[in-house]
Amino acid sequence: MRLVLASLEGPHRGPAPPGVLALLSDLVWAHAVTANGLEHVRATASDDGVDLYLFLRAVSDAAALDQARALLDGARASLRVHGYSTAALRR
Repeated sequence: MRLVLASLEGPHRGPAPPGVLALLSDLVWAHAVTANGLEHVRATASDDGVDLYLFLRAVSDAAALDQARALLDGARASLRVHGYSTAALRR
């Protein structure tokens, strides 16, 4: 299991409003496919938006980053509808 941190920038200054963390987690799950290897998502408020901790089944850290990118690319349009975009991915 590998961990990738995806930082999302949001439409509001400061932490995300109530309910948004669950919504963003659900959006990620809705776009996950088996190839993404997603096992768990944890969303936390950050100073600039939301941090998504993506727990992935992957053979390496590089593979986990690729899988996370593919997952978030698939969810990009849905995230944008709610004013969020991917700012950075880190392992």
